[in-house]
Amino acid sequence: MKNSQFSFVLITSIIATSLGSSLLVSSIGSNLVYATTSMSQSIQQSQDELQSAINKEVQQTITDTIININNSNSAADQTNDSQIQNSASLPPFQQKAAIIDNMPSQKVRVGDIDIAYKQLGQGVNHIVLITGLGATMDMWSPDLLTKLSRNNTVIIFDNRGAGESTIGTKDFSISQFSNDTLGLLDALNIEKADILGWSMGAFTSQELASMHADRVNNLILYASSCGGPNAVPANPEVRQTFENNTLTPQEFAQKSISLSFPDQWFSANPNYLNYFPIPHEFVSREVIDMQIKSIGEWSGNCQALGNITSPTMAIVGTDDIFTPAENSINIIKEIPGAWLVQIEDAGHGLMYQYPETFTNIVETFLNVTDTIS
Repeated sequence: MKNSQFSFVLITSIIATSLGSSLLVSSIGSNLVYATTSMSQSIQQSQDELQSAINKEVQQTITDTIININNSNSAADQTNDSQIQNSASLPPFQQKAAIIDNMPSQKVRVGDIDIAYKQLGQGVNHIVLITGLGATMDMWSPDLLTKLSRNNTVIIFDNRGAGESTIGTKDFSISQFSNDTLGLLDALNIEKADILGWSMGAFTSQELASMHADRVNNLILYASSCGGPNAVPANPEVRQTFENNTLTPQEFAQKSISLSFPDQWFSANPNYLNYFPIPHEFVSREVIDMQIKSIGEWSGNCQALGNITSPTMAIVGTDDIFTPAENSINIIKEIPGAWLVQIEDAGHGLMYQYPETFTNIVETFLNVTDTIS
């Protein structure tokens, strides 16, 4: 979308094939999506007749998910009988999540650490997902992973000290996390990749794209901020949760889950087992504190955003209290041609709250930018 004169406000999904293409828009569910380029103009369009076609495309049964994962990565076949039996007793969503969780990870040496990662799909194009504070690689939306891995090779991994990755000897910092990711690309012989970062992982993604533009194809910043003095801070309750080091990892996770969604939505959907992955691996309180410290010490990346040459999209929920939407607006102002997508009534857990919408937007962005590049 670079140098495009297009600017738009859409309802849920953008479908385009070239710079000269008309925009076709659909509504999936009731939540609105506002998408703009950094030109800061807007046009609202809606073509509800596309809803049925898009819904058919994105809705996948658990059986389809199992087939896709097994076909894309033979390692999934190594899941043992006890894991299968345990998964069968889980709620339907957790059964899908367990497919990813039960896939054996691989490890590769990067500097002073061993990074645990999983690979899904066998496409020529690589998409690397960088997760956030207190999260492991198995916490990505299984719907997102399944769809992206159909035509791409998707890499998910545990950050330094999280999940199955070792903690190493180097100090934790956003810059170090970026170096770790670059080292992972090198170790896996990935010359250039699409990068999708979530929250702290989006901070890392910015640093990577700013410092190593030649290694990033497309950039997606989900629930991000570029830090600095103009950053809008997290809600006080979020900060209090982060600063309460008496919480166990399980207590921290449970509190974080409830804060990841708007109060009204979470009250209507209190059983998070129906939409939030609960993996076997977790992040220790020690590592969570080190991640929090690294974020607090981060000087920000706002001044370097102009170095980003990759097609970029910032996506955020309007009710995100971890990384308020104003921070994503600040980011796209500094990156020429960047997309901004705000999903109404969505929180930090946007990809769990509206999985089809989130996945469609990510895939559409990648398809559009690849078409016009």
